[in-house]
Amino acid sequence: MDLGWTENSYSEGYPLSQGYGDEAMALTGENKPRILLMGLRRSGKSSIQRVVFHKMSPHETLFLEGTNSLDIKYIANNSFVQFQIWDFPGDYDFNDDLVYGGQLVNEEMIFGNCGSIVFVIDAQDEPYTEALARLHETVIRAHRYNPDIFFEVFIHKVDGDLFLSDDHKIDCQREIQQQITDELSDGELDIHMSFYLTSIYDHSIFEAFSKVVQKLIPQLPTLENLLNILITSCNMEKSFLFDVVSKVYIATDSNPVDMQSYELCSDMIDVVIDVSCIYGMNDDGDGDGLAYDSESSSVIKLNNGMVLYLREVNNYLALVCLLRAENFMKQGIIDYNIDCFKSAIGDVFKVPEKNRIMN
Repeated sequence: MDLGWTENSYSEGYPLSQGYGDEAMALTGENKPRILLMGLRRSGKSSIQRVVFHKMSPHETLFLEGTNSLDIKYIANNSFVQFQIWDFPGDYDFNDDLVYGGQLVNEEMIFGNCGSIVFVIDAQDEPYTEALARLHETVIRAHRYNPDIFFEVFIHKVDGDLFLSDDHKIDCQREIQQQITDELSDGELDIHMSFYLTSIYDHSIFEAFSKVVQKLIPQLPTLENLLNILITSCNMEKSFLFDVVSKVYIATDSNPVDMQSYELCSDMIDVVIDVSCIYGMNDDGDGDGLAYDSESSSVIKLNNGMVLYLREVNNYLALVCLLRAENFMKQGIIDYNIDCFKSAIGDVFKVPEKNRIMN
């Protein structure tokens, strides 16, 4: 059951052996989708990355130092979903030279092969004039090199005493969205822009990053269709395909996402991992591995008559389903359908032999 995932690599958020061999390779990794993290200093960019992909406790991020130079991370938690995250310093000026690994990085290299830009705005840092001006400049420059970029605006830190009510959060989003929309409308550009209210102290940041990652997966419509077939065949209420390490879901069925259901399914990942660390270790005494393999599964029965069911799909990729207890009586049929689903997922992401490259 040992998958070579040590406690150290778990805390870091991804298998360290799958990082780039050198910095120059990170700049030329064109075959991997690229997400740029941008925003003003202290907006929370690095904290988001550490919490979502490196398993850092939100409270520990208080001690993080600001990002002073370009930081590139290669996220490869499973063989299905692999991408780069470029974390830019908050004071980065497009007119200044940007150097990474001794190589000059120009705007074409930054935006040319970029899939999406996550621009983080500190919702507690009013007025938003400087942040919106930086966002506007970023959008204009990026669109010039790559019109297909997705712009994801995280209205971040909507927590604490300043945002006790949902109405205040919605008003904040409406204000920011209206201002940037008005500024961009003059240029008549076809911009793909989405807005999210986020906080590292709840599930909202994982929900938002899930939407970001999904847009970079070409197979997403096929995955959604397979999940629709699965929940119809098994009379399920909802299903999510989760990356176990980050708790980002890469696909879900077409039923509306209820935040309470999502939070339950997401929390189940933590329960399974924590229990596995205690009771599911190897019999040979090797304490460095986690008990997560092709046989991994878990059932949690809720007091409202619902059942949470987790099944392994791929290394660190899990299917988490929510269904009624009476529909879970025929678990054998459900398991058979899930096995068929797993086989179909493998076919969807199968790389042709001639295109298989050792990264």
